[in-house]
Amino acid sequence: MLEARTGQQLALNRSWRFEASLAPLLRERGLATVDQLAARLASGVEPGLADTVVEALLNNETYFFRDRPSFELVRQGVLRRLALERAKERRLAIWCAGCSTGQEAWSLAMMFADEAPRWHGWTVEIVGTDVSSAAIGRARRGVYSQFEVQRGLAVREMLRWFEERGGGEWGIAPALIHSVRFEVRNVMDAPPGPGRFDIILCRNLLLYLSPERRGLAFDRLAEAIAPDGSLMLGAGETVIGQTAHFRPDPEERGLYVPVPADDQSTRTLGRAACGG
Repeated sequence: MLEARTGQQLALNRSWRFEASLAPLLRERGLATVDQLAARLASGVEPGLADTVVEALLNNETYFFRDRPSFELVRQGVLRRLALERAKERRLAIWCAGCSTGQEAWSLAMMFADEAPRWHGWTVEIVGTDVSSAAIGRARRGVYSQFEVQRGLAVREMLRWFEERGGGEWGIAPALIHSVRFEVRNVMDAPPGPGRFDIILCRNLLLYLSPERRGLAFDRLAEAIAPDGSLMLGAGETVIGQTAHFRPDPEERGLYVPVPADDQSTRTLGRAACGG
């Protein structure tokens, strides 16, 4: 059911997540085992239960500035290049695919705000998408627990970009709240618009997809990225052997660039000629 609705799989070696993720739902419904939950799902007597189960099984692990070197690679590498290449149009678009509860997208917004003079007069569009409506709802509200805020942020960053709401909650500062747009969207669906994206971050999402669905996701990412754009995947992910749409960036290790359609056709014909 999880795979049918979201494309994501739970491998056998991660089956422990069923019990861990569904335990709160079992207590709420007064059920003793996952088997009882499965029986209730099969009976169809509780509308909306399937949606609740799928939401519970999605992995929403994230935090602010997760893997700091990756953000430095974007700031010092990609953005420095784009600042020169887009100097006339002064417009940038960034897509965070699989953004979960929004920390990655908000981290990018903070990064731009920290360098406000550099981007004065620019239009910077940051879009965060996720298949989970609950996660996107939290991302849009921009309200997090103190633990979530302190996880990845220094105290000075927390005090600069958040306002204490009481009850242990902190909200994104008004200066940032309108700098990110969030949408409920599966990475295998049509990309968010309008236009193409200069940077796409799709970190730690594709590893949950089957090879077939991963290929479809790469197709969608290729549709969405600008011809000179950059794609960033998670540390344990790669395009090598996965897609003909992207190749490693020869200048920026850890990034990937789109392969022109003509080059893709040439590579495909070459494989065919060799019996591949």
